Amino acid sequence: MTHHPAPTAPARATAPTGASAWVTVDAAAIRDNVAALVRRCAPAQVMAVVKADAYGHGLVTAARAALAGGATWLGVAQLEEALALRAAGVDAPLLTWIYPPQADLGAALDADVDLTVGSRWNLDAVVAAARQRGTTARVQAKVDTGLGRGGVLTDWSEFTHALAAAVAEGAVHVTGTWSHFAWADAPQHPTVRAQQERFVEAVAELEAAGVDPGLRHLANSAATLTNPSAHFDLVRPGLAVYGLSPVPDLGSPADFGLREAMRVTARLTQVKRANAGQGVSYGHEYTTDRDTVLGLVPMGYADGIPRHAGNAGPVQVGGRRHTIAGRVCMDQFVLDLGPDFDGAPGDEVTVLGRGADGEPTAQDWAQAAGTINYEVVTRMAPRLPRVVVGEGA
Repeated sequence: MTHHPAPTAPARATAPTGASAWVTVDAAAIRDNVAALVRRCAPAQVMAVVKADAYGHGLVTAARAALAGGATWLGVAQLEEALALRAAGVDAPLLTWIYPPQADLGAALDADVDLTVGSRWNLDAVVAAARQRGTTARVQAKVDTGLGRGGVLTDWSEFTHALAAAVAEGAVHVTGTWSHFAWADAPQHPTVRAQQERFVEAVAELEAAGVDPGLRHLANSAATLTNPSAHFDLVRPGLAVYGLSPVPDLGSPADFGLREAMRVTARLTQVKRANAGQGVSYGHEYTTDRDTVLGLVPMGYADGIPRHAGNAGPVQVGGRRHTIAGRVCMDQFVLDLGPDFDGAPGDEVTVLGRGADGEPTAQDWAQAAGTINYEVVTRMAPRLPRVVVGEGA
């Protein structure tokens, strides 16, 4: 596979005319991140997880970029996401794992989507849909190895026999067996080893029941980057696909050979002088301590800026770092730009960018808001236009 070195500068977008704020997605970064993960994990295959609108980066854009980088599978949480990919012409192997009893599983079978069966009702519903369609459903068995969330937890042996019967009938074909870590971002946590051991046991039980387990996969982004023993046949990175570190205490994106694929930019809509002692934004939780210049940024919690990042969220204007002044409002926040600021309305504000370029990062925002970088990128609102760059790089 051809190695695509990371560029020294991020791809830049032409700003949307008239937009107050927008999200730029570097498809080449997604492609190159996946290529780096493919090299790291070979011979294990890579399933790029593109759920939640590809962590805010755009479902179809990210899926195509990930496949270009060497991913052999795509993964989504919701069945509707899988069907949207198929409707867009994406025909790669595709796994989904969340659907209610009311879901149209026939549509999933018609679209050649692999369905996770992580409970007896899941299996029964898929078998019924396969019988109705007169076809064989592609399924992946999910065992709960200790997370206490999705998957079969206490009755795995009973489930394996039911799955074996469905395989013998020709109602289902098992393409994989998987589970999910509780503490993958803490590689030395005792649950990590315990879950791996339980996973191996569960696979052995399937084989003993006469079921080929298919591709075995357990590793999310954190385990993909830090725990080679958990790679098995396939790894399932999500966050790392988009150039963010799932273990910021262990390494930055650059440390893992990744680069951020998302940039969030806004334009100042007002610049005005304020005297010392001026309260700023709701509740006056910030007060100017000198004569200064205030700038209005047209993004708020309706756009994905965490409300609890007031007086903490980092942005960059004209190459200088600033912190939100006062509370975040629904559609805007204020910056204290300092007495010497000589910019004007229309100047660009980098809300989120690449750490290698000294810009505020998703991790910076996560620390400021007391959350995780996953939440920062996935919460960017649909009303922000998406501009894609780097597709032909």
